[in-house]
Order: sequence, then C-alpha cells, then structure tokens
Amino acid sequence: MAGSGRVPLSLKLAYTAFMAVLVPVYLTFYGPTNFLYFCDVALILTLVGIWTNSALLISICAVGILAPQLLWAVDFAAQAAGVPLTGMTAYMFNGETSGFLRGLSLFHGWLPFLLVFLVWRLGYDRRAWAAWSALAVVILFVCFFLMPAPRPDPGLTPVNINYVWGMSDHAAQTLMPAWAWFAALVAAFPLLICWPTHRLLIRLMPEVPVTSPVMSPAAWPAGSAPR
Repeated sequence: MAGSGRVPLSLKLAYTAFMAVLVPVYLTFYGPTNFLYFCDVALILTLVGIWTNSALLISICAVGILAPQLLWAVDFAAQAAGVPLTGMTAYMFNGETSGFLRGLSLFHGWLPFLLVFLVWRLGYDRRAWAAWSALAVVILFVCFFLMPAPRPDPGLTPVNINYVWGMSDHAAQTLMPAWAWFAALVAAFPLLICWPTHRLLIRLMPEVPVTSPVMSPAAWPAGSAPR
C-alpha cells in the first residue's frame, strides 16, 4: 500500500540474502574501494533503510541513482545490440571476467525498480536531494584525489571510480583538462541529474507519513522544508 511506512519481511530477507552474497564476493575480487561507486553506496544504504523502514535512506538512494542506473540499463542494451554508447557497461561483456561476477552486477538493472517500489511504500523524504548531493560530492573528491586513475589494463582493480576521469576505465578523457571534467561532474551530478529526479519524486510519490521512522515534512519547522 502506498505510504504504508513498512517494508514486507519477505523483501527484507530476500534483499539481505543477496547482499550476504554480493558483499563478501566484491570484497574478495574487487576490494573495499569498489564500494565507493554510487550504486554500491546505494546498495548498502538500501539494506539499512529496509530494515529500519527509513524513508530518508531509501529516498537518498532513489534520488541519487535512478537516473544513472537508467543510463546503465540503456547502455547495457545498446552494448548487447552491438551499438556501444558510453562504454560504461563494456565490462559486462568481458569474457575474461567471471560470469558469476557479471551476473551479480545485474543488480544495476533491478535496483532502480526496487527503489521506486520502496519509495512508493515509505514515501519520499524531501531532504534526500540535499543529503545525497553532499554525500556524492565528498565521494567524488575522494575518488578523484585518492583513488586510481584509468589505466590500460586495470583488471579487477577499481579505477576511475564514478567516472571522475571520463567514461573509460582504460584512458582519461581528452575533451578538456582533468580539473574541468571533475568540476563539471561535481556541479552536474546534483544539479542536472539528481535535481530533476528529486522534483519528479515529489510530484509522483506520496509524502513521508507522520508515523514513519523518519520525520514527516509536515513536522519540520516552518520554512525549513526543501523546495
């Protein structure tokens, strides 16, 4: 039921079982830095959100990754059809990588639909855009200044995390200086990608119920709710 404020126990158990497989496998093959990818951050926050019935955590994930994951799905379909678009899903067709690992990565395709369902159940918390934007900018700075840049043969080592050097893991983009690409990404991600999603979720999804574990927008002090 829309805005019911609860996540079905069966869904909690199924998602937890998936995460119980994915997390140790990813740690073993990719290492902990793989969890700096926005999609993997969303996986973990969603796990916490479904067990705490937190509309805020689920809303943060939804506003942050719905649009990028839609692009992933489109790119995957194009890559499968032999018409590469961005190259972001090329790894899914790399026969040198375990089919099991690539199969786990299919969560990019179903996680957006799960998040839409969860927001429909719990309601959309309007603080999500600001919270995700702040978190995303911090992660982008970590990825650009502390994580490995693209390299010709990265193997399974996470490089160019969140595309801070361009769309390819094998070489940095050459359209503009590296700092300009990074600055554009920092500005564009919250404003051009997440903000439209935020407005769409406000329009289409129920508000957070008063009984939700997360404070309802109606309970915020006057003038404090995001617009």
